[in-house]
Amino acid sequence: MEEIILHLTNGALDNLNYGWVILFMAIESSFIPFPSEVVMIPAAYMAAETGEMSYPLIILCGTLGALIGALVNYGLAYSLGRPIVYAFANSRWGHMCLIDAAKVEKAEAYFDKRGAISTLIGRMIPAIRQLISIPAGLAKMNLVSFCLYTCLGAGVWNTILVAIGAAFHSTMPKQELISIIAHYSHIIGVSAIIVVAAIIAFLIYKGVRK
Repeated sequence: MEEIILHLTNGALDNLNYGWVILFMAIESSFIPFPSEVVMIPAAYMAAETGEMSYPLIILCGTLGALIGALVNYGLAYSLGRPIVYAFANSRWGHMCLIDAAKVEKAEAYFDKRGAISTLIGRMIPAIRQLISIPAGLAKMNLVSFCLYTCLGAGVWNTILVAIGAAFHSTMPKQELISIIAHYSHIIGVSAIIVVAAIIAFLIYKGVRK
């Protein structure tokens, strides 16, 4: 897996544009396993390097791609129903996509416990992020609310990854960035989650004080 990430990151730094950001983030947000760190961080790095892309548009394109991929999962779950979704999760094809019944059950339990807001928070949790759209579709969640929460969650996540990419540009050369993403993509993801949790805690604290 590390070699695949290394190859993808190296290619991304040479060929990324807004269209590729949308496409790759749509893939990442669907049931196909693909780390968003490999897309958003290099895109921000190259924006700082060449000036050919802007941070706001990278975030917008990444969020649009995430919404497209999430809608694929939502639509499939909505139309096919629970038996077919679980049959796919237990199939060889599902396992090739790193999906199994236990992961779908975990996403469903998370959705049932937190309701619609889970589509926002779940976008920032590993192993839940790509699958949270499935229980939303199975529960036939309101489409407008689903799109709104998905965009908010994906927007926050992508903003943090872009900030990391911009910070990396000022501290390391391109080849070092490639190695770091390949070796530590999971740690980068966890670090982003910690930042999100801190922001949410601060907003809750401010709200309580107010």
